[in-house]
Amino acid sequence: MAPGTGALIAGLARLHGAGRVGVLGQTYGDHARAWRSAGAAVDVVADVPDLAGRDVAVVVNPNNPDGRLVPPDALAALAGRVGLMVVDEAFADVVPPAWSLAPSPPPNAVVLRSFGKFFGLAGLRLGFAVAAAPWADRLRDALGPWPVGGPALAIGTAALGDAAWAAATRARLAGDAARLDALLRSHGALPCGGTDLFRLVEVGDAAGWFDGLANAGILTRPFAQQPGRLRFGIPADEIAWRRLDDALGRTVPDRTAGPPRA
Repeated sequence: MAPGTGALIAGLARLHGAGRVGVLGQTYGDHARAWRSAGAAVDVVADVPDLAGRDVAVVVNPNNPDGRLVPPDALAALAGRVGLMVVDEAFADVVPPAWSLAPSPPPNAVVLRSFGKFFGLAGLRLGFAVAAAPWADRLRDALGPWPVGGPALAIGTAALGDAAWAAATRARLAGDAARLDALLRSHGALPCGGTDLFRLVEVGDAAGWFDGLANAGILTRPFAQQPGRLRFGIPADEIAWRRLDDALGRTVPDRTAGPPRA
């Protein structure tokens, strides 16, 4: 356990040190940033085979922001061709359990799991690393004897044990993700990926959408390397759904133009 997966990402890079690191991208930027800060030579690659032969391979599964999933058998095969494999499953709570590598990670793999992404309590600062020794022991020693406070332990234990809430939330999120795709499509966006916790779309003027929504108090995620795309979170309640619809109506007044070409 750790005070968030961010501490584990940085801790792994510090413990391992410099080396040749491949990150399957485009993905969450803190992975590459942490390894570069530790002195590693980092390449962001497009395909799983490009990770082979590295000292460290990093895969976010499902991926942020496009939701790409790498099958566990492909990850297990990759583990045999790299020194250390880091699999970040921050959003895995909304995919079938069979996609998770956490129940039986290869000996040279560290699987990261986030608490706040699914349970919505990011301020609690709780994350997990699932690994065989010696990496589990090294991380535990580096974090010290009290990495997570008592309130986080109590709340995390209760939340993780509430199977009924988790099942109901997965069902609700699946419906909300489909609803958000339909709403964004009605305003001219082209859904192109994501998970049930966030949606990725292509739009004709991503910068204009971002600014217009930000002026309405709605924050989306732009991407410097993919300037035509935006990531949207799932609205929390009916008021938030109406706010988003109204803000999109003001930001994109011409709905007759249709979505951008795929």
